[in-house]
Amino acid sequence: MAKRVQVVLNEDILSLGKNGDLVEVAPGYARNFLLPFGKALPVTPAVLKQVAHRRAKQAEHEAALKQEAIDFQTALVTIGRFTVKKQIGEDEVLFGTVTNGDVAQVIQEATKKEVDRRNITVPEIHRVGSYKVQVKLHTDVTAEINLEVVSY
Repeated sequence: MAKRVQVVLNEDILSLGKNGDLVEVAPGYARNFLLPFGKALPVTPAVLKQVAHRRAKQAEHEAALKQEAIDFQTALVTIGRFTVKKQIGEDEVLFGTVTNGDVAQVIQEATKKEVDRRNITVPEIHRVGSYKVQVKLHTDVTAEINLEVVSY
C-alpha cells in the first residue's frame, strides 16, 4: 500500500476539508492535482507556522464578532419592547400577518443597526397583542425580544 502525504489546503475542497486544514492524501493526488493547481502546499515548518498564525487571527476575529453580538443582545434587552403597527379588522384580527421582515425593520428603526430577517423567528401572529420573538445574532448568541402588535 502506498504511503500517504500530508498537505495544507489553500482553499476549501468539498471532499477533503477547509482552507488551512492539514490533511493526508494519496501521493498521486497531491502531485498531480493539489500541488500543480495551487490548491495545497506541502507541509513544512514555515507553512505550519503560517497556518497557526492564520488560525489565531481567525479565532481573535470570531471572539470580536461574538462580543459585538453580546453587546447588541444587551441593547435589545435594554430597549425592552418593540411595536409593530398593522391594520386590523373585526375582533382585532390582523389583515395579513406579522413577518420577520416587519420585525427586522422595527429593530433597524429603533437601533440603527441592520438585522438579517432570516435570523428572526416569529411565531404565528394573527391578532393584536404581545409576543416573544427570537433573534439569532451569532451562532452562540440569541436574543429574545418582546413584540407588541397594535392597530393603526
